[in-house]
Amino acid sequence: MDGLAPFEGETEELPRPAATGTLYGVGMGPGDPDLLTVKARRILERAPVLVHFCKQGKRGNARGIADAILCDPSREMALAYPYTTELHPEHPDYVAALAAFYDDAAGRLADHLGAGRDVAILSEGDPFFYGSFMHLWRRLKDRFPVDVIPGVTGMSGCWTRAGTPITWGDDVLTVLPATLPLPVLLERLRGTDAAVVMKLGRHLPKVRAALTEAGLLARAVYVERGTMSGERVIPLEIKDDDEAPYFSMILVPGEGRRP
Repeated sequence: MDGLAPFEGETEELPRPAATGTLYGVGMGPGDPDLLTVKARRILERAPVLVHFCKQGKRGNARGIADAILCDPSREMALAYPYTTELHPEHPDYVAALAAFYDDAAGRLADHLGAGRDVAILSEGDPFFYGSFMHLWRRLKDRFPVDVIPGVTGMSGCWTRAGTPITWGDDVLTVLPATLPLPVLLERLRGTDAAVVMKLGRHLPKVRAALTEAGLLARAVYVERGTMSGERVIPLEIKDDDEAPYFSMILVPGEGRRP
């Protein structure tokens, strides 16, 4: 009967798709482990493969947040970036190396997922907000089930720790990467009511200059490692150096309608 349609009343048995694992993007929050969601903690406790991004030879910050939960190194996979700050993000070598890195990582995760193992990628803050997870999600989302667990963003952790409401009334909030050119930063800052400037690092002098020219320096708050060990919160205008780690940002609170 091979190749023939089934008789009336017969049920044709179709091949069942092989079971695959689920790809989880786990929002780890801004740094304080107590800010992990209940669902994030549950996924971390049960997923057979736990993935985190990191610099060569170092643990990633997302992995550090999970220290109180994870105790089985055999479940863990570190993905070390080929570059971090060595090249400009728009340099052709940087773009090519990162693309190859994400392609290779996606292939490694696909092997686990295809074998039926769930994979959880630990993401600082929220997975869909400037997260490296998105690059793997884009490569794998059409092949495997995906579940993204939202997390408290770094910026909301920072403005909470700074005791600074960021928007009032009808204030418009603009989120800016410090990597933007000075003229673009200045234009965006002049056209918004409130701002968060992320990815400071070596770009702090440029951001300070843009805030000064936009007349916003007096409102700017510098937050370093918000909600984490070593947290520092000060007005930007009294910060007397240009040093800023990756996990730092500048907040410019809005001054909108207040009944």
